[in-house]
Amino acid sequence: MNQELTTEEKAALKSIAKNLETFNKQRGNLIPILQMVQEHLAYLPSEALRMVAEYLEINACEVYGVATFYNQFRFHPPGKHPVKVCLGTACHVRAGDIILENFERKLGIEDGETTADREFSIERVACVGCCALAPVAIIGETVHGHMAPSKVEGLLMRIEIEKDIAKREKEKSESEQT
Repeated sequence: MNQELTTEEKAALKSIAKNLETFNKQRGNLIPILQMVQEHLAYLPSEALRMVAEYLEINACEVYGVATFYNQFRFHPPGKHPVKVCLGTACHVRAGDIILENFERKLGIEDGETTADREFSIERVACVGCCALAPVAIIGETVHGHMAPSKVEGLLMRIEIEKDIAKREKEKSESEQT
């Protein structure tokens, strides 16, 4: 949970500190405050949890305990390319867990984690409603049906290639402007 905050996240924490003042200092406001923090940062870094604890004048472990109780809260920043692997019944019986394991192995992270470069995050989900396409993985907003373990590496490679192409196009555009 201790990951270095980006410059943008540090700036967002300052904004969050100001937004805290709109809440009464009541323990009953803990969940709405955590929701507000996650809305700004897309996850709950430990610095934000400490800030909330100080504001509400409660123990940080109590804030963490409440936040971990609800699965709506994230403790790792989402990647630029979030990977969601369905493990609903249809996907599970068609080896969705093996698809998840392959993504974890290829990316070097586990469910709920984000790569160090913040490019990818992995999340297991209960059902995405595409049972006829089982097993299913979603990368960003794109649904990939009839997944097979052999497709995982190709999908990740495609994202890297698209990233390289976009980088080259940006560099070309910038060089043409000068």
